[in-house]
Amino acid sequence: MIVQVLFSIAAAWLLMATTMALLFFLRHKIGNTGVVDAAWSLGVGTLALLYALLLPGNVVSRGLLALFAGVWSLRLGLHILTDRVIGKPEDGRYLDLVAGYGENAPRRLFRFFQYQAFFVVVFSLPFLCIAMSPSRPQLWQVIAAAAVWCLAVGGEALADRQLARWRADPAHRGHTCRQGLWRYSRHPNYFFEWVHWWTYVILGAAAPWGWVTLLGPVLMFFFLYRVTGIPYTEKQALKSRGDDYRRYQETVSPFFPWFPKEYPDTRNARRD
Repeated sequence: MIVQVLFSIAAAWLLMATTMALLFFLRHKIGNTGVVDAAWSLGVGTLALLYALLLPGNVVSRGLLALFAGVWSLRLGLHILTDRVIGKPEDGRYLDLVAGYGENAPRRLFRFFQYQAFFVVVFSLPFLCIAMSPSRPQLWQVIAAAAVWCLAVGGEALADRQLARWRADPAHRGHTCRQGLWRYSRHPNYFFEWVHWWTYVILGAAAPWGWVTLLGPVLMFFFLYRVTGIPYTEKQALKSRGDDYRRYQETVSPFFPWFPKEYPDTRNARRD
């Protein structure tokens, strides 16, 4: 079993490293580093599907894994492609990143893409654990996992749609969305993305090495809250929206949804 796990990890890394190398060259053609974000979500989902198809775990666990991770990955990957990559300018986060690399930008950017390949494999480990498990999930696990998945993916899709509608109105330029879920969290899409990873903790609760599934929510929270999520996003928001976003920071919870400290400024609460 250990040999099969190690072989699966090595094969997954080789596949993702090759994919990210090809996307690095694509990035130079399209001029948009955001392609790496779409590749990350689609890559994690691809590994989940490969594990579900090729590994010898319980067929019910593998089927649920393929369904949950596959649909989540496809929705998120396509959203990123259409919202941030295809026909869109380079995201401010990546403009700053590339500018900071200076003369060594090509080499360091290639390394950045390879780091993403590594983290795709790391985030796929909960899926590997489930796909290797011989245990059939109990009914309560299936129901609970499905409920969490529906809440998470539905909530993230709703947050993305609400933000897209807000941005589509030219009158909202320079103002921060405070409608719908964005009234209760500055990053509801990130929050529901984090919730999504608890699906696999529940599904793998009875699996050998089931604790590995905790890597998903633990690492996702760390990266979203401290590394690549909220810090970079809010830095760009302060650049583009200034005092309006500072007021938003003062009144709305950064991650976990909660009631705002005060009603948002009515100047920024126009209807779509």
